[in-house]
Amino acid sequence: MEIEIGTKIRINHLKDENDLYDGKEGIVEHIDSIGQLWGTWGSLAVIPDVDDYEVI
Repeated sequence: MEIEIGTKIRINHLKDENDLYDGKEGIVEHIDSIGQLWGTWGSLAVIPDVDDYEVI
């Protein structure tokens, strides 16, 4: 599925991070030049094909 600005996601787990973001939900606000997702869940990017997340 193509992720776009405005898509709502739930973070299951960010690779190489502790569980601080596990279960957080938010809206994608920005997609940077290398495809990382930035949004309302906090200050870390979600990396497609690396991190575990789902569209809700």
